[in-house]
Amino acid sequence: MARYGGPNGETTGSKFGQGEVNVRTRRGGGFRFGFGFATAVLVAGVVGAASPVVAAAPDPAAPVPATPVPAAPDPATPVASAPVPPADPLVVAQSITGEAVMRHLEQFQAIADAHGGSRALGTPGYALTAQYIEQQLQGAGYTTKRDEFEVVSQEILKYAVTVDGITSAPAMGVPFGATVGTGPDGVDGTIVRPVDLAGEGCRASDWAGVDAVGEIALVTLGACSFLEKSMAAATAGADALIVANTADVGLAGEFSEQDALTIPTIGVSGTQAAALTATAGTVLGITIVERTTRIPTFNVLAETSTGHRTNTVMAGAHLDSVPAGAGINDNGSGSAALLETALVLAKSGELNNQMRFAWWGAEEVGLVGSINYVGELLQNDPSELEHMVGYLNFDMVGSPNHIMGVYDANQSSYAAPLVVPPGSLRIEKLFTDYFDSIGQPWVDTPFDGRSDYFGFLLTGVPSGGLFTGADGIKTPAEAALFGGTAGLPHDPNYHTAGDRLANVDPAVLDVAARAIGFVTTTLAIDDPAIDGSATDGSAIAGPAIVGPVANGPAVNGPAINGVAPGN
Repeated sequence: MARYGGPNGETTGSKFGQGEVNVRTRRGGGFRFGFGFATAVLVAGVVGAASPVVAAAPDPAAPVPATPVPAAPDPATPVASAPVPPADPLVVAQSITGEAVMRHLEQFQAIADAHGGSRALGTPGYALTAQYIEQQLQGAGYTTKRDEFEVVSQEILKYAVTVDGITSAPAMGVPFGATVGTGPDGVDGTIVRPVDLAGEGCRASDWAGVDAVGEIALVTLGACSFLEKSMAAATAGADALIVANTADVGLAGEFSEQDALTIPTIGVSGTQAAALTATAGTVLGITIVERTTRIPTFNVLAETSTGHRTNTVMAGAHLDSVPAGAGINDNGSGSAALLETALVLAKSGELNNQMRFAWWGAEEVGLVGSINYVGELLQNDPSELEHMVGYLNFDMVGSPNHIMGVYDANQSSYAAPLVVPPGSLRIEKLFTDYFDSIGQPWVDTPFDGRSDYFGFLLTGVPSGGLFTGADGIKTPAEAALFGGTAGLPHDPNYHTAGDRLANVDPAVLDVAARAIGFVTTTLAIDDPAIDGSATDGSAIAGPAIVGPVANGPAVNGPAINGVAPGN
């Protein structure tokens, strides 16, 4: 799970200062899928033993009856093949086990151990984990595809500001993401402003009559893009640009990519801007030393051959770790659970809706893989998004001091920072109904933009999924429901070298993986699309769930200890 998430492009995103790394993506062309898998039919054996039957000895004098010889089949008569039954969500849930998911995680850990302890972006550990997943999928009959893209990473090596020769400590403002640098000697000049009424400096004409050559331009946040502001100031001859927020909070802007036609650009708060312009002739010095690198990487994709292509259900989990460790819970757990679901589903019967699986790259540096994927579809093949009836996200599903979090589509506990499409309520209800049926407690978890559902929600795709906790602190109420220790993080080893195999709770992983299999299969065999007119999640019922149903409030049932879904 990413510590910060958000869209690429020009944003007012998280703070970006000296020593921090900012990433973006360069998008390639769109693509279409043509994948398939082999369907296996399971034949049940006969179980049990019969009592022996003793036959009378044959009369040796009796004639032996002739054995009738069946007639040869007519080669012109077609032989009808038995129809393949549809996949059964309960059977899939019963077939997925935490033990099988843990075996995948053992492979992830071994790969990390043999390659510097990490599975992060651009490492052999990431590439080999992806190769393992591809081999497993191909062995089950899937065709896999690598969705390649490039991550642009920028590191600010030095950032300093002086005001009338006095060093600002800490340095005033924040360098924009993807800004060009000043060089080690920096730039300095008198602060100048554009002549347009709002002071936004969007066009070259806004600088008419202003001697900005070699000076520091200051503009306010406004309707035009940051790129337009920086290019206009550069055209006027300014050496650097300050963009002031209209509110008394800092401004951390970002360009979509580094552009040679821009100038070094920083953001400041409204109060800081007022102080800089209170006295005429203020001289400002800015130094930005940055390093930009480009890292090629990829997502792993696979989809089923059965199911309507105009009704696609997508499920994803990010595959990369942070550089500090192997990332076995974050997010080996989600990746391995999704892999096992795909493997079991491949031999479980026909589907009504096409299933597409994704293992995302570069999530830990800003949700880059999933946002790049959605951006490619939006730009090159928007019909693919129109046909996508739902997206399921699984990020950290084996946390040691866990909760069992279901994304809060109906916003009963947490207001979402963006519009949640109505079909998301159906996804939430499938998970919560399943957990209620097995007596498993659950709680709402917010759509807070920190994982790969973000790009799908932005484009109107109904979304949902599971999350068992990261750096959030377990409350006494959660400890009463799920066990564990209140006052400690849900995953004390989040984003550290301690996120190894021993960091994953196998019992939690077992419950979550079975739920993933159940809901994924339910949506894959649905007749209508899940993003219909229903807004309460009740219009389209899922399959009957056999088991004890826990009644009561939103959080029900006993703790996970020993509860195995489907048993």
